[in-house]
Amino acid sequence: MKCHVVVTGASRGIGFAVAHRFAQEGHHLAIVARKSGDLAIAKERLMLAGAASVHPIAADLSNPDDILKTVTQIQAVFDQVHILVNNAGLFLGGTMMGEPVGQFQHLMNTNVLSAYEMTRGLWSLMQHVPRAHVFNMCSIASVTAYAAGGSYSVAKFALMGFSKSLRLEGMPYGIRVSAVLPGATLTDSWAGVDLPKERFMDPKDVAEAIFMAFQINEHTVMEEVVLRPILGDI
Repeated sequence: MKCHVVVTGASRGIGFAVAHRFAQEGHHLAIVARKSGDLAIAKERLMLAGAASVHPIAADLSNPDDILKTVTQIQAVFDQVHILVNNAGLFLGGTMMGEPVGQFQHLMNTNVLSAYEMTRGLWSLMQHVPRAHVFNMCSIASVTAYAAGGSYSVAKFALMGFSKSLRLEGMPYGIRVSAVLPGATLTDSWAGVDLPKERFMDPKDVAEAIFMAFQINEHTVMEEVVLRPILGDI
């Protein structure tokens, strides 16, 4: 069965790795990211990997208007959605009491509102689809607060709460919901950090875990997928 897969934050890092894993299985993809140039490169690589089709959508998902436009564009090319990976996210460090004005709201919009509104917008395309599955890219910060990332932790805790509530709402329709909680993964978020790459996970490992969670028996759901570097958190 060829599935219709939507991945946000899909031009780089974990999002691209997830899109690439599903492309290797020949599925149809809608990929969302902010920069059209990055999306063009991602589309070319995903088609070479074996995707049946790739529909790039340039949008800033911290902006509700862009979310609405994104949902409309997906509805125009997909009449159903099997897999939604809410991966769009942003890390900004700092203490809550010392961060710039507006940082809290920006982190909430990017990490939580984007997932909420994307899921609401595509829910009707998933309700009657066999094996429909929503993946929310949470974080180890969803269960353990970062001292130097207060508002980021709040946002990721909120996304975890959204996942738990959505899991209950998806039950009557057979929609599976998984919260994915990766630890330190070697992406642009860690650019400039003076640590060996062996202390990080590979984005491909996170993508493989998501693919495996989708592949298991349709009567089973991995509610939480927790991944950490072998040497522990950074």
